[in-house]
Amino acid sequence: KMGNAESNAYQNHLSRFLPEEQSDIDGLFDTLSGSSGSSGAKNAKAAKKTVTLAALQAHTRGPLPEAMTARLYNGMKSIDLPGKSAGLSEQIAKEQFVIFMSNLLKGNADEKISIIMRMITKTGGPLKGKQIQEFTEDLITSVVHVLSYRKELKGWSLENTRDSSSGVKALASELLSELKLPDGTKPVGSQLLETSFDQSVIEDWVYRVPQISVFLSVVIRQGLHVLHSLPDQTNDILNLVPHCKGIKGRGVVSLFDIPAIIYINSHLPAEMQHKWQLLFSSRLHGESFSQLCAHIVNKGPCIVIIRDLDGFLFGGFASHSWEVKPQFQGDNRCFLFSVFPTLAVYTYTGYNDHYMYLNHGQQTMPNGLGMGGQHGYFGLWIDSDYGKGHSKAKPRCTTYNSPQLSAKEDFTLDAMEVWAVGDAPESAGKKGKKSILDVDPQAQALLEMAGKSRQSEGLREPLEEDEGDD
Repeated sequence: KMGNAESNAYQNHLSRFLPEEQSDIDGLFDTLSGSSGSSGAKNAKAAKKTVTLAALQAHTRGPLPEAMTARLYNGMKSIDLPGKSAGLSEQIAKEQFVIFMSNLLKGNADEKISIIMRMITKTGGPLKGKQIQEFTEDLITSVVHVLSYRKELKGWSLENTRDSSSGVKALASELLSELKLPDGTKPVGSQLLETSFDQSVIEDWVYRVPQISVFLSVVIRQGLHVLHSLPDQTNDILNLVPHCKGIKGRGVVSLFDIPAIIYINSHLPAEMQHKWQLLFSSRLHGESFSQLCAHIVNKGPCIVIIRDLDGFLFGGFASHSWEVKPQFQGDNRCFLFSVFPTLAVYTYTGYNDHYMYLNHGQQTMPNGLGMGGQHGYFGLWIDSDYGKGHSKAKPRCTTYNSPQLSAKEDFTLDAMEVWAVGDAPESAGKKGKKSILDVDPQAQALLEMAGKSRQSEGLREPLEEDEGDD
């Protein structure tokens, strides 16, 4: 009888996978357990075959950090099979393997949670915040590691982005800030690390923080190299990292790190998450406000990121093409963000519509690039006298509810990048169309005032560059 109950649960889990997914999972189990042979004999044997920790480690030595392999093994081992005494076997049976895959890749928060609890600590039971923090940092580190190992970073690399170690800690800390006790309070700082959280709290957290499930799915698919190319992939995995254009071969290291790219990208409108293209970098194009304008005007939605002299990293997402005009522009999809020392996104409050502002060469209105707040008190401001800026948000920016993003209220700019996101607008300098420099006599006049005159021809950058660098 026990055998029947066991095979029923097993069959139910197996039936969640498409036939080609089932054969992919069978193939992986056979590889890990060292079984092969004709299918009839194989099925009879497969029931007896098991996977050891050593076999799992040998399979994942390159793609996954060792700590994550041990966590996956503990997760598989934690699955109790009917009729087997719990926790005695050190080896993973085929049923455990399939149920583990089914729950983590296809299950709901309820099905994932007991496995995740055992991945966090072998012993189960209430977990300390510190244990959850270590698990979350391991998980993010593993995602960055395996995507790099499998060459799935889509034009980004560990060489052309900021070092990811501080980004891993910042993203883990941002995800952990969503841990809520049953009374609704959110412990912070050292209090968070010492607090005990029970299973229902962690289940609620996994349910509300989709990144945990997405990251686990990436670690399993890419780490174990299973189901990684099948059509079941959801967009949150496909667009986890956007394609990177415009940085290849230019010797630039982005101000972004991989965890920050993943996090900021997840907050963009869905149709803009597939591609980022570098429009402006102060290290490539020089420290000049007219150069900045020439590179970002009419190029579609953009992400601006700034580093101040104190090393703080912050910026904003502009949902519309930047235009030079003395009025506010954009809509409520715009947001401000911080990357370092903390990672966070600040969305609109509904208080006003001061989403984005760009002005240059006017005597009556402020000249510069701003987002949120109001004239003289922007959540983020870069003065047209390039190099100076402010983030005046005491206590919070009215438009985005963001705190002061820079180390000092009035800051000095150290570096700046602007990335176009999604597909370029039709009007953005396609061949045979007039460029902004021809259409907008004001922009042309500005360039002439800045001594650029018709050298602006040199500013027209090919929009299609790097198409092959995926």
